[in-house]
Amino acid sequence: MRVIVVGSGVVGASCAYTASRLGAEVVLADAAMPGQATAAGAGIVCPWASDLAGDRAWYGLACASARHYPGLVAELAELGETEVGYRQVGALILAEPRPQQADMRQQLLARRAAAPEIGEVAGLTGAEARALFPPLRGDRAAVSVGGACRVDGRLLAGALARAAARQGAVIAAGRARLTCRAGRAVGVTLDGQLAEADAVVAATGAWTRAFLEPAGVAVAVTPQRGQIVHLSVEPADTSRWPVVLPRGSGHYLLAFDGSRVVAGATRETGAGFEYRVTAGGLAQVPGQALAVAPGLAEARHLETRVGFRPAGPGPPAAARPGPRRGRPGGRDRPRPHRADHGPLRGSRRRAGRAGRTARRRPRAVRPAARDALTFRRGASLSATAGRVPGVNARSTCAASWCPAGGSPGRHGTVR
Repeated sequence: MRVIVVGSGVVGASCAYTASRLGAEVVLADAAMPGQATAAGAGIVCPWASDLAGDRAWYGLACASARHYPGLVAELAELGETEVGYRQVGALILAEPRPQQADMRQQLLARRAAAPEIGEVAGLTGAEARALFPPLRGDRAAVSVGGACRVDGRLLAGALARAAARQGAVIAAGRARLTCRAGRAVGVTLDGQLAEADAVVAATGAWTRAFLEPAGVAVAVTPQRGQIVHLSVEPADTSRWPVVLPRGSGHYLLAFDGSRVVAGATRETGAGFEYRVTAGGLAQVPGQALAVAPGLAEARHLETRVGFRPAGPGPPAAARPGPRRGRPGGRDRPRPHRADHGPLRGSRRRAGRAGRTARRRPRAVRPAARDALTFRRGASLSATAGRVPGVNARSTCAASWCPAGGSPGRHGTVR
């Protein structure tokens, strides 16, 4: 089986890595577009405290993604890829007043029964929290989550791509365009040359809508610009500093080796693909960071990264059973993709396609920004496209989505 994966972010690189391990002939193509989400994303792995945890589909996938990381990191290490920026450092959820802290602690303890990887949960005073993350204010109580981790998306995606190449995958640089004949996907055109394939995986993030245009498939994916600030606090040893998650603000702090602290992030819907740092971003992100961590005031500014999150309307799950006809599914504000779910999404996408294609039709699913799409050669979508919200019924290309938490054996190609 020949598979072309378009997009070498965490999702695409994981997809290529898994497919090559399963014996597929793989081409991983990427145009190195400025603003790729993987290159800019924070890499926080702590789904248990999210305000989206009430969405069972999203939460199930997020927890499975967190459990997936240790095994993946060990696999990569066996292949010589030891630098992925992954470490269990814990998290501090800044919660005030005191009743909110107690409620959060009880909620996490209740969730730990089904997700033991949450680890130790404890209430901390402001002084105890500051001992773990020294720039913090001393008067902000926190709940600590021992199992939280962080990962460097750039390092992880690079490691996955190199591991895939060691297993025979071909890495191709250039802009790939989906190619169809008589309404059917046959491969991609890469630098003017047609590369045919049995399956094309669109791990194209914020650029998914444009990539799918030749297939006549309409997916509600739009770019959401994010600006994320990197600071240096030399000579402090930040390698074990926890992730900091202030409740209610949507902002965060985390640290990596080398005295690097990351503060994020803006969420700019409607900015399009304007790849630039703005004065507003430079004011908002450090301002939010200093409000909870005034000790960062003397930190040296290293860089501000800009990335485009693939955002879609409705529920945040990668793909989930569609809403009843005529009713919107969940909240309508754009929901960005979380790159920390990427390795599991990519591996499931390929595990379901390489070597064991299911024959049963899946339930109608709502395609969203969080999942790679697979186009299989020679199959038609025309019979069922009208039942899949968000998919253009005129399309005759085949597409499939693996619903959140779905196993490859339960969900097959839409035919």
